[in-house]
Amino acid sequence: MAQDSSLSSFWDSRYQQQVTPWESGQLPAGFAALVQTLPPLVRSVLLPGCGSGYEVAYLQRQGLQVAAIDFSAEAVARAREQLGPLAELVRQADFFSDEVDGSWDWVYERAFLCALPPSRWPAYAEKMAHLVKPGGYLAGYFFLRPTLKGPPFGAELARLQELFQPWFTLSQKTPVSGSLPVFAPDEYWLCWQRSEKLMPVI
Repeated sequence: MAQDSSLSSFWDSRYQQQVTPWESGQLPAGFAALVQTLPPLVRSVLLPGCGSGYEVAYLQRQGLQVAAIDFSAEAVARAREQLGPLAELVRQADFFSDEVDGSWDWVYERAFLCALPPSRWPAYAEKMAHLVKPGGYLAGYFFLRPTLKGPPFGAELARLQELFQPWFTLSQKTPVSGSLPVFAPDEYWLCWQRSEKLMPVI
């Protein structure tokens, strides 16, 4: 099994071997209620690192324009299988590539940041700043437990604020009840609002 979680082969192996402790087979804990805390003006959402994509159908039923991506072929195959007629909402793509673009009201985070080696986190933050439209949101589930090894790679909130501060302001922090064992009790719903101007990194 590949050991570098920045490679798609790592995740393909995990899915093939059924080693997926981040997958619950259903919507994440409290998802429907937490989504309702987002402003009603949110009309479009991107789901990067979507895995099996259980949130996709729910969000589409809420009337949102939904797109989901994963760079693991195994993950995309699973998501498309469980989505059935909505399978076309999921495609295989590398989040960091130029093919992932657009201007989104909301980019949804769920076990994506913590799947990446911390060395990739600055690139994640900068990419999010370009995908989330001014005034839009990076919101979802974040793993707030510093770890030496991973995945999952957790971090203190101060570390995330340092990463996102040039572009985002934290507007909501809600503890999550009923998290999967791999994340409990340190999973939080965080909502980061994108500043109106795209500030350069100093």
